[in-house]
Amino acid sequence: MTLAEAAAAAADAGLSAIGVWRDRVQEVGAEQAARIVADQGLRVSSLCRGGFLTTPDPQAAAAALEDNRFAIREAATLGTHELIMVVGGLPACPAPGAGARPYPGDGAADPARDLVATRQRVADRIAELAPYAAEHGVRLVLEPLHPMFAADRAVVSTLGQALDLAAPFDADVVGVVVDTYHVWWDPDLQRQVARAGAEGRIASYQVCDWVLPLAAEPLNSRGHVGDGYVDFATITGWVRDAGYAGDVEVEIFNESIWADPADRTLATLAERHVRHVLPHL
Repeated sequence: MTLAEAAAAAADAGLSAIGVWRDRVQEVGAEQAARIVADQGLRVSSLCRGGFLTTPDPQAAAAALEDNRFAIREAATLGTHELIMVVGGLPACPAPGAGARPYPGDGAADPARDLVATRQRVADRIAELAPYAAEHGVRLVLEPLHPMFAADRAVVSTLGQALDLAAPFDADVVGVVVDTYHVWWDPDLQRQVARAGAEGRIASYQVCDWVLPLAAEPLNSRGHVGDGYVDFATITGWVRDAGYAGDVEVEIFNESIWADPADRTLATLAERHVRHVLPHL
């Protein structure tokens, strides 16, 4: 689906905002993408995604930083304050979902599997990007991903870790997203949501459900709200009590749902939101 098709479908469904992905924006360019969304009477709630900042290779790191600066400029052009950041996995993983590089055979520690050092590189590179984001009126929104994605997509697995990374920066420059698919399991979630609210760092609330069995590609195992195991009433209440009153984004990666007609998906999205999320906001 193109951005124009998605924006038209969202407008027809009565939505007020749409979260956009960079691949769709880059098909038409950021300025044209901004016009497409505005012409449908919509706002851009967030741009997804920046990040992938974990490489130890200096040349690759410079390229990643430049791509993130480009993403910051795209977000500014689209008129959104929020750039979602998926920080990246271990250097031992050559690409998301790929098999690991071989472990060294000499028994020595492998820097490509060093979580502590990898997370420190993320912190260092967020520090490099934060002033540029502030200049453009864009907030870097750190997204913790479920621990099963720590190897290939995000070495930041909990909301607490994301908040610790954000702590050195102004809340208007580095924030966090609460995505139910990724954080619903966390026994410390209530406390960390409250902390995020007290610090003014909740930039987005994203909802979808955890369904079983997981797909062969776990990233595409998200279900419609109400089809799985997430306690939306409780988590939404925590987000509300933390003072968040912004957009609620429904973010579903699921091959079967993608295959459905857009109008059916949007109708289900709206009905589930009214039933499971809206009463607790």
